[in-house]
Amino acid sequence: MIFANLSEKLQNAVRRLRQKGKLTEKDINAALREVRLALLEADVNFKVVKTFIADVRERCLQSDVMASLTPGQTVIKIVKEELTNLMGGEVAKLAAADRTPTVVMLVGLQGSGKTTSAAKLANLLKKQNRSVLLVAADIYRPAAIKQLQVLGEQLSIPVFQLGQKQPEQIARAALEQARREGYDYLIIDTAGRLHIDDEMMAELVRLEEVLQPEEILLVVDAMTGQDAVNVAQSFRERLNLTGVILTKLDGDSRGGAALSVKAVTGCPVKFAGVGEKTDAFEPFHPDRMASRILGMGDVLTLIEKAQSAFDEEKARELERKMRSRQFTLEDYMEQLQQLKKMGPLNQIIEMLPGIGGMGKKLKNFDVDESVLKKTEAIILSMTPEERAQPAIINSSRRRRIASGSGTRVQDVNNLLKQFAMMNKMMKQFGKMEKSMLKKKGKFPFM
Repeated sequence: MIFANLSEKLQNAVRRLRQKGKLTEKDINAALREVRLALLEADVNFKVVKTFIADVRERCLQSDVMASLTPGQTVIKIVKEELTNLMGGEVAKLAAADRTPTVVMLVGLQGSGKTTSAAKLANLLKKQNRSVLLVAADIYRPAAIKQLQVLGEQLSIPVFQLGQKQPEQIARAALEQARREGYDYLIIDTAGRLHIDDEMMAELVRLEEVLQPEEILLVVDAMTGQDAVNVAQSFRERLNLTGVILTKLDGDSRGGAALSVKAVTGCPVKFAGVGEKTDAFEPFHPDRMASRILGMGDVLTLIEKAQSAFDEEKARELERKMRSRQFTLEDYMEQLQQLKKMGPLNQIIEMLPGIGGMGKKLKNFDVDESVLKKTEAIILSMTPEERAQPAIINSSRRRRIASGSGTRVQDVNNLLKQFAMMNKMMKQFGKMEKSMLKKKGKFPFM
């Protein structure tokens, strides 16, 4: 879970307030003391914590909050709003140039995930029907150019490279080609170092002068906590940073970087890497992140993931089959495959409202995704006739299916039992729907 420890402690602090019918100043101070400790343990900048707590306390002690019928809920709402403001308030969108291409320069330390982030950002823009040219300008790290080329091939996105020539020369040539061929975006993967040095910064300054980019995005590892903010400050002093990309936000990050970087550097977090796959990359929504931290879920992101993963025509066809009770194991497998496209099930579950509030239970909760693979293997081991008519699967067929899928007969039995129960529920819903339609004919006001 994203920010698991921070989330659990903040939720515990505000949960006690929700349970009280009336709040006193003492209650608020006690809760904010816990919030302060949670933020400091999460490696949030101490100045940021001090300001945040002061702002929340001032709003909480106002007379309309204290006199509210639900003061606990009101305080939680205030904490959520202040967390949202702390992380930037609104979504910081990617800039667009007056003339193509829009130049995006990615900078950062070695190992922060620049090359992968460049490919992920290009993939996100491609899904928005934008043409993108990736540029391999990291001539120092072994295999950096090859890595970007491999990612480009996987995503069918062109990669410009001139081997070991000087980065400024590569940048000029890439910009000329992007203008000539009419690309919407030019994304430059620059070289990083193990630490910030004058030589590295001087090269980046020269690249900035050559490219005149609309965006200079700093890629930082969210796992490094407060160190990520210190790195951002150092880059900010030499370059015109416009935003930050946080990588490994799906890991066991403490949250310090995400909660501090905007307040300390003035640079908003624009994107977040939430997994290793090239599609595990999304715009950073401060309000949605605040909701997730406080266990309120993130329904909007969940809907967006579902819309991108599920085919609309197939969904209509599935609805028709379910209504006419023609839903088969083939359809069931297709739904599982589309569900897998939405990302790791742990991430999907934590977006559900109320689930985040489970605290330690959610932290220790692990979805066994191998179950989906096992189900898929079992269905693929069936014949088309068996998938369409599961009732014909007798004991000998079950043994054959188990052998073909590398599973046990018990696993096949469990799947068929679950599918039968699902079909039974669909029939019941169908009967209820027909009954309601009949009643609606008799009672038009229904």
